Amino acid sequence: MPDLFNRKPENILGRFYVDTTCIDCDFCRESAPGFFRRDDDTGQSFVYRQPVTAEDIALAQEALETCPSESIGDDARAP
Repeated sequence: MPDLFNRKPENILGRFYVDTTCIDCDFCRESAPGFFRRDDDTGQSFVYRQPVTAEDIALAQEALETCPSESIGDDARAP
């Protein structure tokens, strides 16, 4: 389960985030490349752009649901 307190600092502020348990599997970057990138220094993904449209949010949600390490979080309270 993703932990908001372990949110990677590379994430842009907003609803979706990747925490420090990312295993660099590439699922999120393959399913939603418009929102997730790899940090080569840490070998983990991060959210570089927050989804805005319903279609974008669905892509990010798909990435969240397919994450094998459950490292992607959705803090729907975030702006």
